[in-house]
Amino acid sequence: MNLIKKIISYPLSILYYISFGLTLLFFHPLQWLGLKLGGYKGHQFMVGGLNFTLIRCLHILGTRISFRNNYQIPNDRPLIIVTNHQSLNDIPTISWYLRKNHPKFVSKKELGKGIPSVSFNLRHSGSALIDRNNPKQALTVLKNLGQYIEKNNYSAVIFPEGTRSRDGKPKRFSENGLKMLVKYAPNAVVVPITINNSWQFLKYGGYPMEVGVHLTFDVHEPIEAKSLKFPELFKKVEQTIKNAVILQS
Repeated sequence: MNLIKKIISYPLSILYYISFGLTLLFFHPLQWLGLKLGGYKGHQFMVGGLNFTLIRCLHILGTRISFRNNYQIPNDRPLIIVTNHQSLNDIPTISWYLRKNHPKFVSKKELGKGIPSVSFNLRHSGSALIDRNNPKQALTVLKNLGQYIEKNNYSAVIFPEGTRSRDGKPKRFSENGLKMLVKYAPNAVVVPITINNSWQFLKYGGYPMEVGVHLTFDVHEPIEAKSLKFPELFKKVEQTIKNAVILQS
């Protein structure tokens, strides 16, 4: 970080954190209201507003976002979106740009409580909250999610690394989550996505945050889940995502 960027980053980081926190507090009661008055559609409308505003908060830091998709992603099929994971900013961006596909996330259960807006959304949107210390519970929840997206033609988003990379370098992909989703959503289309530069926001520990980040999402060619045997599918998806990761020298 050069001197000018470093000087600018301190006040902009404060402004970002204030805006981020106020956004979560503002949309928490709106989500509750949307759910009570409009059911699923009402809730999703408020979630869309939440994700759009969170993206706008990133612009305070001079962030540019490129969501590059050269493929026709169906809206009338279940999707399994598989992507690398670099920061929490990955989630609202994917949610916003793929909102027509009703993305549901596979998240650790700890995120299901205590965080304004975020926890409410995870609990009430159909996402899967898994207990990493309870494999049986995790498999059951993933089974339910697979059946849910299969029935409603929604999408499931899974980060097979399990936790975000703090330097952009992909971690080992675990096959269990994807395997369960493919099994219980056999008509799904698997959509690999590669995220780059999201990790840079926190490369200095969170304060200051990096400014001027170009956050990119590259959508790769969708794959029919049942077109390949699972080991071949998993290998293809992992290699496709990792081959497009840009590592810093």
